[in-house]
Amino acid sequence: MKKYWIGCIFLLFLSCETPKEFIEESETLTVKRQPAEYDKQDAVWLIWSPVDHKAGLSNESVQLKLIQAVAPYTKVIVTAANDALFASAKAMIPSELMEQGKVELIRLPSEELWVRDMGPNFVELNNGEKAVVDFGFNAWGYTPSDDMDEATIRMEKYDEVVAEHFGLPLISTDLISEGGNREVNGEGTLMLVETVEQGRNPDMTKAQMESEFQRVLGVKNIIWLKEGLYEDDHTFSGTLTLEDGTQGYTVVTTNGHIDEFARFVNDSTVLLAEVPEEDLNDPIAQENYRRMEENYQILQKATDQDGNPLNIIRMPLPKLITTELKPGDSVYDYISTLEYEDGSIFPVGEPVTAIAAASYLNFLISDKVVIGQMYWKEGMDESIRERDNQVKEILEDLFPDRKVILLDALAINLGGGGIHCITMQEPSI
Repeated sequence: MKKYWIGCIFLLFLSCETPKEFIEESETLTVKRQPAEYDKQDAVWLIWSPVDHKAGLSNESVQLKLIQAVAPYTKVIVTAANDALFASAKAMIPSELMEQGKVELIRLPSEELWVRDMGPNFVELNNGEKAVVDFGFNAWGYTPSDDMDEATIRMEKYDEVVAEHFGLPLISTDLISEGGNREVNGEGTLMLVETVEQGRNPDMTKAQMESEFQRVLGVKNIIWLKEGLYEDDHTFSGTLTLEDGTQGYTVVTTNGHIDEFARFVNDSTVLLAEVPEEDLNDPIAQENYRRMEENYQILQKATDQDGNPLNIIRMPLPKLITTELKPGDSVYDYISTLEYEDGSIFPVGEPVTAIAAASYLNFLISDKVVIGQMYWKEGMDESIRERDNQVKEILEDLFPDRKVILLDALAINLGGGGIHCITMQEPSI
């Protein structure tokens, strides 16, 4: 999201801790708002990764670094799908963090690690209480809604399981929508990507979707951006031509989630991706340039919920990041089973070039730290390190009261997402 799943390795129903009393949905519940990510938080949520995307690159190690960065300031809730994953998380997470109550580790049935997309969407009700919005989920468009496999069902039910476990009211909707494609400013404005939402809800008009988003999120003003990043198009759409003329495969991508390219950083400021001029020899960068400039034009004409213009700041995209995937890499094993709309045939058994879902905008905002992504490694071109540094400076300027930490998140990127995708904030309400 977007991502793949290895459903056969998990049991459908796994033991979890005794839930608190579950509050059934009531027609009298009215949503006041969904707080913004930069508002005060009670916790940051993660799902402990069940599998690596590429052999030798550990998702768990990225999650551990993230926990160590966030937990000193904001509680981290980690859920594990079964006893083996619970034991793995318990062994890796520093015991003192759990003993001090800074990390809570619980067993809850789940699948995959993309909590942003199928996890609990916390909202504030008019009565001042906290609730969870239960959006529909069809595995980022990879699974038909009327024929979901067990793994997708577990992902779809995860937010319900969380609400039941913590005794929170559940607000249901027929909308299929992932958290990674929604950005709110906490004051009544919502940003979405049109191609994503319409693709998930082909039988609904934009007006119908807007009405439902207003009901379940308490928003008043909706900004529809057009398309997301080119390398975030659905993997089954087909291969993309690289700068050297060869073909590359995307990594179970979402078809354009907004958190890869446009983010609210305060109630009136949008951070929008920009393609640096020096990258324009790359055909993928050329298409991204067209898409991002179209979105820029939309944002220039847009306003917030009070009719005020938005402040737009541009953030460079990283240079395209590619790697080799081969049989045995879990992403390879999944994308080798897809039917490609462009007619291309996957070379089963042979290595392929994969394009990472790399972005500097897929960062987490928590109370005291901002966790972003970096791409330079020893031996790489210095221009990549320079861009990493430029991005860190931009984030430090935007968040002067928070520490900015950039992590090597390539292991996560090779599953189709990033730091923001594997986290979900729980606001203080």
